[in-house]
Amino acid sequence: MTARWTTLLRPRILSAFNNIRPAGRSNRWVRLFLFAFVGGIFWLGAFIIFYRVLTYFQGVEEFGDILAMKLLSMIMITFFTLLMFSSIINSLSHFYLSRDLPLLHSLPVSPRDIFLSRWVGSTFDSSWMVVVFSLPVFLSFGLVYQTSWVFYPAALIAILLLCLIASSISSLLVLAGAITLPAGKIRTLFVILGVALAMLLVLVLRMIRPEQLVNPDSFASVVLYLNSMQALHSPFLPTTWITEIVQSALTQKWKAALFNLALSTSFFLSLLFINETVARGAYFRGFSRAQTTVGRLFAPLRLRGEGWEKLLFFLSRPARALAVKEIRSFFRDATQWPQLFLICALIVVYLYNFSVLPLDHAPARTVYLQNVFSFLNMGLAAFVLSAIAARFVFPAVSMEGEAFWILQSAPVSIKTFLWVKFFIYYVPLLILSEVLIVASNLLLSVTPLMMFISVVTIFCLVPAIVALAVGLGAIHCDFKSENPALSATSFGGLLFMLLSFGLIAFVIVLEAGPVYQIFSASFRDMALSGGQWAWTFFSFAFALGLCIFATYYPMRRAEQILRKNISG
Repeated sequence: MTARWTTLLRPRILSAFNNIRPAGRSNRWVRLFLFAFVGGIFWLGAFIIFYRVLTYFQGVEEFGDILAMKLLSMIMITFFTLLMFSSIINSLSHFYLSRDLPLLHSLPVSPRDIFLSRWVGSTFDSSWMVVVFSLPVFLSFGLVYQTSWVFYPAALIAILLLCLIASSISSLLVLAGAITLPAGKIRTLFVILGVALAMLLVLVLRMIRPEQLVNPDSFASVVLYLNSMQALHSPFLPTTWITEIVQSALTQKWKAALFNLALSTSFFLSLLFINETVARGAYFRGFSRAQTTVGRLFAPLRLRGEGWEKLLFFLSRPARALAVKEIRSFFRDATQWPQLFLICALIVVYLYNFSVLPLDHAPARTVYLQNVFSFLNMGLAAFVLSAIAARFVFPAVSMEGEAFWILQSAPVSIKTFLWVKFFIYYVPLLILSEVLIVASNLLLSVTPLMMFISVVTIFCLVPAIVALAVGLGAIHCDFKSENPALSATSFGGLLFMLLSFGLIAFVIVLEAGPVYQIFSASFRDMALSGGQWAWTFFSFAFALGLCIFATYYPMRRAEQILRKNISG
């Protein structure tokens, strides 16, 4: 008898329950508590922010409700964009790149059942975080508008429909791409979709133009601004239907809410039927074509007829071999390219937003605001660096996979292996961070002193963050993981983010007092006292020492634990 798709989901469900059980891992409940604690903090923070923003909007006469509804529309568009990106990546992984797929296709199971089971798993993986962190948004809307309790289940159904629609569209795009591309080029789809999604993100963020709402000159024409956003509120977009469900339930217009609910549900069911129909005839063929050899996406870089490997002449032969292997593995992995394009798009938007800040219209002194933004920008740039390190650097050791035994038999020490990993990621991340800081400071026209402090602070933070990522990634490595990139969401990844954020916050706090004293003295044309100079020296020296400790201790600890695991 042919197994149903629900039967294929049982191993995943049982695995999830086994991970919750305390047996076998004494610290499992501690990890679950830490995850819940950190998630609760972010959940509570999101609720407080949206509640205060909506309360402020309520105090704006005539335009308060309009601004609140536009905020809801922008949130839905943002959620849909994130869901599309996440769903496409997860669909490609679940449908064509998972290691257990050859086993499943060898069983007496229809391609339809395999496709549906993988689609359900992909939908859950790409949507659960959006659903969880959308709840404080809906809760804040409900409390501020004091609506009926029916609003909350209606909003939950709306966000679930948004996730299902995004997953259905993404899976259909992936199926079409697998059929269209030549054999062995399925991973090239990552690059194509990465470019498209990066362009989409830039387009959506710039069409929203949120900086106009803080520009006093344009507030007089706020109606024109709101009308300019109607392109994102087309009746043919599923985000419009989902937004209308929430808005209608919020204002207790149940007839309009039910209409849009029925429209969204029928659209999802139609997409699911189309997906199932296409999968019946094309899924297995696409999977078979994906198993062929992957061709080169880009030609190898050559300098004056010689390979780029010559640039690493200063390394010993074993270290150079490791470095070349690491660089080649990174660029041959097509799954990395969409995320690189997305990061580039976010950086472009990040820098552009600094250029449109209305500092000239601010009531405070422009020089003061420029330097305040520059100081806060250090922490923001460091947080961006931590997020990039969590995605690319933390899984670097786990990426070795089951081939790690080759390194154990190679004439390379664990210490050399870890430091090669460190320097391979340290150099590009240092360049990226410094370019980000210098470019944003130039756009803000900060003083030379603030430029110097920002550049030096980031120069000290980058090696500490990269060392934390490599060290904790080695301590919590998983060489048997099917997708090592998911280790960024593991307990070790969460621990890295907490320690990294704590380090950044501590360094910023240490520098905040002395920097404030320096700029206050310069504005008042006063000299610093001896005690203030001592405080400044102690604060910067302590921050430097903390960065040095965070650079060397995690690497040393990771070396000890890897040696112990190998010998054990």
